[in-house]
Amino acid sequence: MDYSLAIENGPETIPGGTGLLLVHPSIGETDRIDTDFLKTDTDAFLVVSTRTTAREVEQKLEYYDVDETKATILDTLSVERGYSRRSSDDVYYVSAPDDLDGVVDRVERFLTENEGKRRVSVDSLTEMAYYADDDAVYEAAADILDLLEEHDAVGIFHLSEEVHEVATLDRFRELFEGVIELDGEGNVTVDVK
Repeated sequence: MDYSLAIENGPETIPGGTGLLLVHPSIGETDRIDTDFLKTDTDAFLVVSTRTTAREVEQKLEYYDVDETKATILDTLSVERGYSRRSSDDVYYVSAPDDLDGVVDRVERFLTENEGKRRVSVDSLTEMAYYADDDAVYEAAADILDLLEEHDAVGIFHLSEEVHEVATLDRFRELFEGVIELDGEGNVTVDVK
């Protein structure tokens, strides 16, 4: 199954099973790319949020006019930071951003429990690595990519280029079938294998 890809300078479609790595500067405006990816040609999507709380994700979706009825949110921050949590049918929590097994498990459950065209956004691998380590996050990303392929879904994974060593960036780039580069001026380049 093919998915429309509403990202400038990218191909019109990508096949199911494709994972895209969004490499960006720390202050890069990634929300526009992320929300365009999520709201196009989608029956259901999951946002794995390691940078912001579920409430902030909901505000972002509303701001960018994304259909929230299709959204499931995995909030990895609120429990650890002691924020109040409002569980609902479409908001889930794990104990901390380094609960990588919990994150992978929730991605698998989302893909198993939803039908049609499904998208996953992981925002961000950099935050996960801050709490865990690069190797563990690499393995978790590889596991999620396997799940996307198994379920004919697609995903976008954020990675901040300034935080990681070049070797780490290259290793992650090699893992993904497509790389989206966002520079400090907002220019976008897309390379899909």
